[in-house]
Amino acid sequence: MARQTPQKVILITGASSGIGKETALTLIADGHIVYGAARRTENMQDLIEAGGHAIGMDITQDSQIKNAVDRILSEQNRIDILVNNAGYAVYGAVEQVSLDDARRQFEVNLFGLAALTQKILPHMRERGSGYIINISSIGGKVYTPLGAWYHATKHALEGWSDSLRVETAGFGINVSIIQPGAIQTEFSDVMEEPMLALSKNGPYDTIAKGVARGNKTYYNDAPSNSPKVIARVISKAIKSKTPKPRYAAGKMAKLTLFMRRWLSDKAFDKAVLQMLK
Repeated sequence: MARQTPQKVILITGASSGIGKETALTLIADGHIVYGAARRTENMQDLIEAGGHAIGMDITQDSQIKNAVDRILSEQNRIDILVNNAGYAVYGAVEQVSLDDARRQFEVNLFGLAALTQKILPHMRERGSGYIINISSIGGKVYTPLGAWYHATKHALEGWSDSLRVETAGFGINVSIIQPGAIQTEFSDVMEEPMLALSKNGPYDTIAKGVARGNKTYYNDAPSNSPKVIARVISKAIKSKTPKPRYAAGKMAKLTLFMRRWLSDKAFDKAVLQMLK
């Protein structure tokens, strides 16, 4: 079967698990040249076996970003598509999460992403083409208890991406935001244990336990919350001649965004608090 799009050179961050890994494998199957980047290179052997490339990279380390970009440009002479997927969630009350942890959240979810994008943009601009796909979240438009710092990074990413899209459009560069709903990855497990430990026996203990209960329901197994759902959306966006600014997909994604758009703040607050019961 003929490829639906010309072969692209693609860099995906956070490719050692979850959405990043599934996207890398899907795009390799689509016939593209895919470089997966992550700290845990040992978890990307299946990507290599599928025909992709694995690069060790900590998104917060400028030297590692430079080395990764230089390697791809040396081997392929171009980077057509950047998928900024690396990220994680710090959950806990604003009162209790340390500012060091909050700053680290921004370093990974926004500033590291921005540093990598800055490194690649000149090459895309000089070639007059490129596509940047930023993995945000429905959390970039809504909010939940104890998620202030995570939501702050994703709200910031939404605005940052919108500005990037309009300022690079004249250079032939497209920018899209992907807004996953509840996708079954390491995300929930990684954020839940520290949140419960931080809140234990304190004033936010009851809220934290409510959030944990809500997550178990929200992230339960369903076809709509497989990482493959998001991988297919990214594949579709890459095949499009005119990609959309935003793609929402996965369990509860479109419904949640619809509710946020049309409900008043008080009504949405009430809906969010229902999660704790």
